[in-house]
Order: sequence, then structure tokens, then C-alpha cells
Amino acid sequence: MNPHLKQLIDLSIVDKEIDAFEPQIEEANASYEAAIAKKESIDKDIENLSNEIKEEELKKSKNELHLSELSQKLEDNSKKSKEVKTEREMKSLQLEEEIAKEQVTFANEEIERLEKIIDNKNEQIEAAKTALAEIEANLESVKADVDEKLKVINEERQKVFVEKEKLLSTVNQKGLAFYQKIRRWAKNTTVVKVEEQACMGCNMLISDKVYADVIKGEDITNCPHCGRILYVETAEQ
Repeated sequence: MNPHLKQLIDLSIVDKEIDAFEPQIEEANASYEAAIAKKESIDKDIENLSNEIKEEELKKSKNELHLSELSQKLEDNSKKSKEVKTEREMKSLQLEEEIAKEQVTFANEEIERLEKIIDNKNEQIEAAKTALAEIEANLESVKADVDEKLKVINEERQKVFVEKEKLLSTVNQKGLAFYQKIRRWAKNTTVVKVEEQACMGCNMLISDKVYADVIKGEDITNCPHCGRILYVETAEQ
């Protein structure tokens, strides 16, 4: 086999190994990122509930103020009833009193309803704070576990980087430039095997002549369909 082709095959294998570390890093970070996302979500829930409680308390205050005004009105009407001189004035006061009493009843019911809503939301906040405390208590250990996994992954990745640097120092520069040009779009399928006379990059059949050239391995051969570098697996590999 052409030594330059062998170098590119080896380089493609090392590049695949390097790229394979990315999903490992993402997986290692996933647990910590999930915990952070959960913490932020609970923080947001607590903030929203607190804002909702403020709104309900404002409504309650308005009803309490209205209730105070109604109580004063009923008290004033009670004084006026002692001074009325005609039946018409008496009926008018009675009507006002009935309306005021209905409004008092409604205001009290509304205050009671709002208090239940506020209590319920406060309970939700307490439950959220408990969940938040549990997450925060575990966050440090989760981070330590993730850091340990990343340390192992980075040590292994560094070994592969060293291997790649050694390989790059021996690779033919013209062949390397050609390889890198294809890799920009083909990624980890820059160098692919030929199986059953088909390119394993695009799965297209190649001609007998191209296949014969790939088998000989005397030169670097590209797939006539997709442009990837082709090779056949031998016992030496």
C-alpha cells in the first residue's frame, strides 16, 4: 500500500477518536447542566409565585379598603335613620343599607377566597424551596463527579492529540492538504473503505478500473461519485 495512503488512513482513525470525545464530554456535563436547569426553573417558579402573591395581596387590600368604606357607610346610615322624617327617606336608606350589606358579604367572600389563594401559593413556594435546597445540597457533589469524569476524558483525549501530532509530523504535506480539504465537508467519512465494490461514504458502486486501482493501493484514489479517499481493508491493517 502507498505509504502516504496508509498515513491518511491512520490520520482518519485518529481524527475519529478525537471527535468521539465530544459526545462523552457532553454526556458527562449533562447531569450537572440538568441540575442547574432544574435549579433555575425552580428559582423562576418561586419568583413567579411571589409576584402572583403580591397581586393577590393587592386585590385583598383593595377589598379590605372597600369593606372599611362600606362599614363606615352602614354606620353613617344608622345615624341618619334616627333623623329621617319621611317614609321615602326611610326606604331610600333601607335600600342603600341592603346594597351595602350585599357588598359587604361579597367583599368578605372575596377576601376569604384571596386568602386561600395566597395560602396555597405560599405552600407551593415552601415546597419549591425544599426542592431547591435538595438540589443545591447535591449540586456540589454532582459537579465534583462531572469534573472527575472530564479529567479522565481529557487525559485520554490528550494522549490521542499527542498521537496525532506525531502522525502529522510524518504525513506528506501535499497529501495532508488534500485530506483536510475533503474533511471540511466529509468530516469522519473523509477516508472510507470499499466493500462489495461500493464506496462506504456514498454507497455508490465504483467501476472495475477504479476498484482495481483501490486494491493495488499504489496511489491515493478518490471515489468518482463523492470524492472521498478510498481503500480496501487488508490483513496488514
